[in-house]
Amino acid sequence: MQYSPRLAQARGNRVPSPRDSTSSRDDRHRCVTPASSATPMKPARPRPPRRILARFVAVSWRDLALSIGPTVLLAGAAVWLAVKLIQPAPPSTLVISSGPPGSTYWNAAQKYTTILAKNGVTLDVQSSEGSAQNLARLSNPNAPVDVGFVQSGIGPKERDEHLVSLGSIGYVPLAIMYRGPVVARLSDFKGKRLALGAEGSGARELSLALLKMNGIVPGGPTALLPTAGEDAATALLDGKIDAAFLSGDSTQIPVMAKLFRAPGVHVYSFTQAEAYARRFPYLTAITLPMGVYDLGLNLPPADIHTVAPTIELVARDSLHPALSDLLIEAAREVHGHATILQHAGEFPSPVTRGFPLSDDASRYYKSGKTFLYRRLPFWVASLVDRLLVVLVPLIVVLIPGLRLVPSLYGWRVRSRIYRWYGALIALERSALGDHTAEERVQLLDQLDDIEEAVNRMKMPLAYAGQFYVLREHIGFVRERLTAHDQDAPAGPPGAGSPPARAQAAPPPAGDAPVTIFLSQ
Repeated sequence: MQYSPRLAQARGNRVPSPRDSTSSRDDRHRCVTPASSATPMKPARPRPPRRILARFVAVSWRDLALSIGPTVLLAGAAVWLAVKLIQPAPPSTLVISSGPPGSTYWNAAQKYTTILAKNGVTLDVQSSEGSAQNLARLSNPNAPVDVGFVQSGIGPKERDEHLVSLGSIGYVPLAIMYRGPVVARLSDFKGKRLALGAEGSGARELSLALLKMNGIVPGGPTALLPTAGEDAATALLDGKIDAAFLSGDSTQIPVMAKLFRAPGVHVYSFTQAEAYARRFPYLTAITLPMGVYDLGLNLPPADIHTVAPTIELVARDSLHPALSDLLIEAAREVHGHATILQHAGEFPSPVTRGFPLSDDASRYYKSGKTFLYRRLPFWVASLVDRLLVVLVPLIVVLIPGLRLVPSLYGWRVRSRIYRWYGALIALERSALGDHTAEERVQLLDQLDDIEEAVNRMKMPLAYAGQFYVLREHIGFVRERLTAHDQDAPAGPPGAGSPPARAQAAPPPAGDAPVTIFLSQ
């Protein structure tokens, strides 16, 4: 585009004419010697006309990149941190340690398998000898087991800190059937033949703990036999043992009904049930109502007080939260119905006795499944859930960061203009006071350097107004400097001669085109 130098000159910009081949920076800044001088000055070396090389662009990409860069870096750091903390996708296979084949909890694990398969998760069921072996597998980090059924009170007092409970899924009452005279306390069984259950079973562990509180320990006069289930019931009926401590699958209705009908066989009622529940935190005092096994024959003929630990669904703390929800849902479907020991909906329960309730299980019992898992298929919800973990911090950082980008961009562009304002103000202040002609020429040379640098700036079109205001101010400073040259005396007046004043160089003859480059 063409631009009139006369208009620029009116705003303080001196634009030399290309037709004035003798014009130069020295000519424009030269002061004429006094009139008394007889020696004319040599004409200065011709200087080509100056061109305004300012480039106006739609956007300064460099300034924009530097403005948005911190926001992008912060967003990247937030995403990296989220990826580090995000839960991986839930595994498609779980391993559960259940119990002996055909037992109650082995059958329960088979039902879990069917329920989890509906959500695309395969549950591998491993049989075991009972709760003790299940706990040993879970405590061994090298054992390929993720979850198992463990009776509360089993194992050492020092719990593995990496094991958590997903909730209690049922009571395991202890039923003591005996022959002979009525027994009021467990200490009355001292010196008898007692069937406590198979080695490693929860029934045997509990029986040994209760007998120990009554002074009956292994190696004493009391025979503590590893007989369990129907074998123990048959031995009791045949008179081979004096008492059978039955629990779990050993207390099935057919077995108990047969023992209740047998002459001379009694069921022990814990008259101190509440005391045992206080001494053993993992026990609960429960009551078997009269006639619960056989209403027609009214078996048992009276309410039976007993104690019962709970079976807990125990898992490693590394279990994926989504799988934790699936397992609790399966437990609710399998164990939530009413039985002779519980009401409908009583289990699974967040009340645990042997292991701390996991955070994921606690959240589930309070509020149920999360919104995504309620509304979407399992694997889709898992994917969306992990994506949200990345997107939420990204949005939190980007939204306020992007709002700051225009301000940072404007500040960067204006700072380039303000930098030359600083140089211009410093030059104007240094021009205050009296200066020799050479010093003033040097000041004008510095002003020319500032103007040339400004004319080569690359500016966004939105800031063209501030660019031209800066050029006007450069012209204003130039006018002040040249006006000072015209008003100041050029030298001491000669004798008989009037004082002479410096004359400014004449303005360039003609107009020179000024070129401004516009680019996108």
